[in-house]
Amino acid sequence: MKKSKEEIAQSLQGWWRQKQLFELQASLGFYKFYQKSLLECDRVIVEALPRNVPAESVSKPVEKIPSENKKKSSKNMPAFNVSQLALTYFQTDLFAISGISHNTVLCLLTTLGKDIHKFASAKSFASWMRLVPNNKISGGRILSHRTPAGKSYIATALRQAANSIGNQANHELSPFFKRIAYKKGRVAAITATARKLAMISWNMITKREPYKKTQAKDTAQKNKKAGIRQVQRRLAAHDLSRNELMSLFSTHSISIS
Repeated sequence: MKKSKEEIAQSLQGWWRQKQLFELQASLGFYKFYQKSLLECDRVIVEALPRNVPAESVSKPVEKIPSENKKKSSKNMPAFNVSQLALTYFQTDLFAISGISHNTVLCLLTTLGKDIHKFASAKSFASWMRLVPNNKISGGRILSHRTPAGKSYIATALRQAANSIGNQANHELSPFFKRIAYKKGRVAAITATARKLAMISWNMITKREPYKKTQAKDTAQKNKKAGIRQVQRRLAAHDLSRNELMSLFSTHSISIS
């Protein structure tokens, strides 16, 4: 709340019915009970997770997470250090991907863990989560390319991360998200970005390599240049005059010299 405790207490002054006070007291009791239960749940999780960390991972020295990769604390994050535990378990820093939250990594850690190594490729891992379109082809034509229906907790967490990436302006995957959203809509862009996050995570975990942020930016820049060349070819094919070009660009609020 933005107001101070004094302002809130002052606003609560007035005539209250007994049943309203009882309801308020009961709600406060439920809130305290849920907070206590969440802390107890976090305690059980933090005791169980280290037992599943492979011995070879514990024996290896683990570097501390860089300060720029540390996530800001939020009200929904667990009460224990998920970042350091995931780094010990996976031997790579998944939090280097901006948009990946504590809940996303915790879901991957508890739902799949080391079983991710059973997938032969990143595509098979994304396909297992039903993030890859099931193309139906007949006579060389794609009749349908819908994503198979199904429930996967990891896919849901990755979709939430992809949705947050779509709301960011300077994320390295934002150009990819916007390009898919322009062609097929936001829902398809969320699924496609979640698929890309799944493939990035698979490569980072199985190959134990860091997140290649510059590579994602280079790919986005390469796609942008390819799009510009395509526009130039189309303009050249139409053989537009200077007046027609000026009229075209003025319509879209673009100035040319």
